[in-house]
Amino acid sequence: MSETVLDTTRAEAFGQQMVEVLNHSTLALLTSIGHQVGLYDTLADLPPATSHEIAGAAGLQERYVREWLGAMTVARIVEYDAGDRTYWLPREHAASLTRAAGPENIAGTMQFIALLAGVESSLAECFRGGGGVPYSEFGEFHRLMAEDSGALFDAALIDEILPLVPGLPARLEEGIEVADIGCGSGHAINLIAAAYPRSRCVGYDFSAEGIAAGQAEAATLRLRNAEFAVRDAASLGEHQRFDLVTAFDAIHDQAHPSQVLAGIADSLRPGGVFLMVDIQASSNLEDNLDHPFATFLYSVSTMHCMTVSLSLDGDALGTVWGEQKAHQLLTEAGFTNVRTTHLDPDPFNTYYICRK
Repeated sequence: MSETVLDTTRAEAFGQQMVEVLNHSTLALLTSIGHQVGLYDTLADLPPATSHEIAGAAGLQERYVREWLGAMTVARIVEYDAGDRTYWLPREHAASLTRAAGPENIAGTMQFIALLAGVESSLAECFRGGGGVPYSEFGEFHRLMAEDSGALFDAALIDEILPLVPGLPARLEEGIEVADIGCGSGHAINLIAAAYPRSRCVGYDFSAEGIAAGQAEAATLRLRNAEFAVRDAASLGEHQRFDLVTAFDAIHDQAHPSQVLAGIADSLRPGGVFLMVDIQASSNLEDNLDHPFATFLYSVSTMHCMTVSLSLDGDALGTVWGEQKAHQLLTEAGFTNVRTTHLDPDPFNTYYICRK
């Protein structure tokens, strides 16, 4: 048998690819920090400025800001004039990096990289011995999810997402029973309750921390038609109570998603609708090769969604369960009419409109 000849061009190209991975990994962490301390927002409001001027405007320490700017400059995110030693953020870049960008702000999503890195050693042990990393080890997960989803909800929930269901805004205006499953920090259900005071809204989540956040926001907004309860979605225990049930990026995280979907179907009144929002992807790996977020989604699945489910002896559906699997489970749960659609401000998700 002849020896395989090494394709040196291919090897060098792959080596360079991995160097880019290393550079981009550290850049992701600095991008997250820049978002957290408001540097992108500050830069977007300034003309070309020195590191001292930028630090002063942001209320930050100049030496840290200067080194951060160095990384942003060599990464071609921030522009730099060597003569004046000034930096500026192009408007075209600000459109993906500032809070003003709303759901288009990718800098906020970078915060998940550090969050996932925090469970790296625990996850490696799961590779060796099985089991999973429990939800409790993920630190600021609730805050990050609330920030990430909140930008989309604020921009689109009332005016774009709910109207995807024909006639739904009018029914909400008249007053119906609404539930949000896996409500997290409850922002979505509070927005619905505030927009439609005649509807009665309840949010369920197994996290006491999330439920407390939802209750606190409802109290601040003085909402009398929003309530929250700590409850395992697999044991919903409601029969024909709701006219609308929503689940925003929550079903794939459940330990036993089939039980959850069956409970949701049972909780709907005749003519009720289940609006499920979940990851936009295929159930077939080969179909995801050109998905713009595929690597991120499979990584998040490995390091959070799948392993959290396994920590509960769950089915480990994973983040990238895909539209084909979703249709299968929805049909098995009793939904005979399932329609899918997509929303331009949201490149991550598919919207399922489901009826029994």
